[in-house]
Order: sequence, then C-alpha cells, then structure tokens
Amino acid sequence: MSDSKPAARERPLSPHLQIYRWPVTMATSITHRITGVGNALGTVLVLWWLVALATGPDAYALVQAVMGSIPGRLILFGFTLSLVYHMLNGIRHLFWDAGIGFRVSTASVVSVIIYTLALAITLGMWAAAYALGGGVR
Repeated sequence: MSDSKPAARERPLSPHLQIYRWPVTMATSITHRITGVGNALGTVLVLWWLVALATGPDAYALVQAVMGSIPGRLILFGFTLSLVYHMLNGIRHLFWDAGIGFRVSTASVVSVIIYTLALAITLGMWAAAYALGGGVR
C-alpha cells in the first residue's frame, strides 16, 4: 500500500467581494427590504409626533426641537428618501406582476432610474418644503 494520498478534486472557488460584482437589480432588491424596515421605524417617529401633538405644547416642543436639529433632519431626510424609494420600487413590482420589465437590460436600467428618481424626488420635496417656509423656524 502506498503512502500517497489520492489527489484532491479541484473545486470551483466561490466568488468573493474582490471579484464578484453585484448586479444593480440585486442592490435594488436589498434596498427595498432595508427601506421596508426603515419605513416601519419611521412610522414610530410619526406616532411620537402625533402623541406629542395630542399631549400638549411641551411634548410637541420637544419633538420639534429634536426633529429640527441637524441629526433629526438627517433622520427625517432618510425617512423621506426611504418612503419615496420604496414607493417607486413598489410601482416597478406592480409592472412585474403584469409581466412587464423582466428582461435583464430593462430591469437594470429601471433600477438605476429608480435610484435617481428617488433621490431627485426627495430633494425636490425638501426644497419645496424649505421654499414654502416649512424648514425654517
């Protein structure tokens, strides 16, 4: 009997971050799930605001102070972006339910459009809010 071991069978290497490129459609799918969680957490902010509104001027002033601060505005901006993105991607899913837009090239282009539109619409909403005096105290 020989002491040599049988040759190990060559196995394919799993892709890793240095060689694997995420398709934009995978990124939009992951972002859709993340924004779903973000929207649920943002709903807690809306609830806090409504309870403070019903509780009285002191509670409402606290919410306004927190949400009017730089970190608060960043959170609100993120919540707005999350809502807009989730809505736009949900519209894409409605098209998919109808059997439209499944080609890889179409899905990739629409994914980029959704990211771009989500940011543009969010920035437009915030610009309009500031222009109308809603962002200035």
